[in-house]
Amino acid sequence: MTLGEQPRPVRPTVVSTTPSKPEIDPILEALDPDRSRPADVVNSQGLTLSFGNKRILSDIHIAFRRGTITALIGPTGCGKSTFLRTINRMNDKVSGFRHEGDVTLEGESIWAPRQDLLSLRRRVGMLFQRPNPFPMSIRDNVVAGVKAHQIAKGKQLDVVAEERLRQVGLWDAVKDRLKDSPFRLSGGQQQLLCLARALAVGPEVLLLDEPTSALDPISTELVEGLLRQLTPALTLIIVTHNLGQARRASDNTMFLYEGQLVEHGPTEELFERPKEARTERYVTGRMG
Repeated sequence: MTLGEQPRPVRPTVVSTTPSKPEIDPILEALDPDRSRPADVVNSQGLTLSFGNKRILSDIHIAFRRGTITALIGPTGCGKSTFLRTINRMNDKVSGFRHEGDVTLEGESIWAPRQDLLSLRRRVGMLFQRPNPFPMSIRDNVVAGVKAHQIAKGKQLDVVAEERLRQVGLWDAVKDRLKDSPFRLSGGQQQLLCLARALAVGPEVLLLDEPTSALDPISTELVEGLLRQLTPALTLIIVTHNLGQARRASDNTMFLYEGQLVEHGPTEELFERPKEARTERYVTGRMG
């Protein structure tokens, strides 16, 4: 400052009280695309489900971690399948269906007005208790959803069909009869075909409603092994009455009883050191 020059006013330093979002390292993001995504892919928040005046589930709070397998166990009629079918809104058109609370997928309500049902069911696939091939060729079964969602076309469909059939271990058995009816396959092969069809659209979550109950032990072992290979790329939620299967195949287990979520946690802990008396009675076979 020169002689006679007026001093410049000092501006006060403004400190923002609003926390800034942490910057995401683009290199780390490229290596791990899930880095910035929520750890819980599906979250049930105070979910209560009813059909007419009959309440099926009450105030269910549970989150499903990304890339894990969760088993839903409990006696017949406790609400397992109803809960499962709610996650991709398969109960919406059932007469008298009502819900309170919410279920979110990646932080967004599955019942949000802008939620597209077709898109939701692409992201949340489902495998049923009994195989349900479509009345079309083996190859067309695999790519049915791919065509519906316009994911691929032309010769790309053949590539998708082969990739998914290889993924489920069915390619060698059917590669020479892709135009045949799926109903000529064994029950186990039909279920693998349905799994290939579910995987072909690239879901984030796969719901499985007693997927091996109609299969022989060898086919059951094969399906369980495949399910384990799908993680951590997928999040799996499986309803099963087979407690051995729950222990073998899942990372976490939730126990439902009379419409209530009694207990949930890591599978080994829930089976070996249950916190609730009803859980202990059920997993040791002393309930009933």
